[in-house]
Amino acid sequence: MRTSVRLETALKKLYTAFHSNTLNPECCKQCAVGNILNNTDSWKYLSDSHGALELNYIGKVHQSLGRKFNGYSPIELLKIEHIFLNACGYQLPLHHKNKKPRNTTDKTVLFNGLCAVISFLCDLDGIANVMDYTKLFEIENDKPKYELA
Repeated sequence: MRTSVRLETALKKLYTAFHSNTLNPECCKQCAVGNILNNTDSWKYLSDSHGALELNYIGKVHQSLGRKFNGYSPIELLKIEHIFLNACGYQLPLHHKNKKPRNTTDKTVLFNGLCAVISFLCDLDGIANVMDYTKLFEIENDKPKYELA
């Protein structure tokens, strides 16, 4: 399966962050988008609230100019972060009074967030979800329908 450069790069960064324990939903530099954007927090100026889907004035300007950040538009970045936080169990937008997971850096919490993000990233690029393993268990005439490569 062929993937785009932006998807391949994003997947590598998210994989590395997950396994090196540098994925943190509450840190703008270590969240899903922060990692995709090389651990910078400049993306947080595209919106007024962490986890919101509305671009602010700066975000709208970048969006209207067609700017891309590591291949993703401002609205795509906000959607990625929104999906990540939501799948991790946060009430959005992120606020200290809103509901959040008990252990925000628990591997299961982060994995749930990553699965949702990866599914969205694949949808953006029009490819099948790379995390979908269900085909491995399909059978035909009591034999696996697909072989492992």
